[in-house]
Amino acid sequence: MFDINADIISNKSIGNIVLGDNIEKYFSEMYSNHAVRVFDYFLPDDEKRIAYVVNETITIATLSNGLIISVGCNEIYRGHYMNSLHTGMRMSDIIKLTGKQRIFNGCIIINDDFGFSIDLPEPYDEIADDIDHIPLDLILKEMRVSDYYSWKPKK
Repeated sequence: MFDINADIISNKSIGNIVLGDNIEKYFSEMYSNHAVRVFDYFLPDDEKRIAYVVNETITIATLSNGLIISVGCNEIYRGHYMNSLHTGMRMSDIIKLTGKQRIFNGCIIINDDFGFSIDLPEPYDEIADDIDHIPLDLILKEMRVSDYYSWKPKK
């Protein structure tokens, strides 16, 4: 089921782990075939989230009831987004391969696809307000799928 070569599908899945599923659906395989690290974290409004890190490669974030709300991956992951982008790419390559890049909440949104993001590393996640603030040789190591459509500017 878990596949580090699977496509990254916007607003849907990474590694065949699907947004909107309950994490319990994956427990049997997770705990019998993989190393899993689990921790709680809290949003600024004190809302609790639970993170499951599978083989130090895929991070699954859930609500307290187990609903999967985001799935992320790091540079160990081998799947691609839109058959071209993958973890471990330079910022310059991402710019060459995409039409539009914008920064929202410490991550890069590509071509106004608010179901997919590329996480900016420290300190750029806090200080960069524009793509021009990101060094072209910066290696971007983490990608994520989630529903970020509330971030989309209204026309």
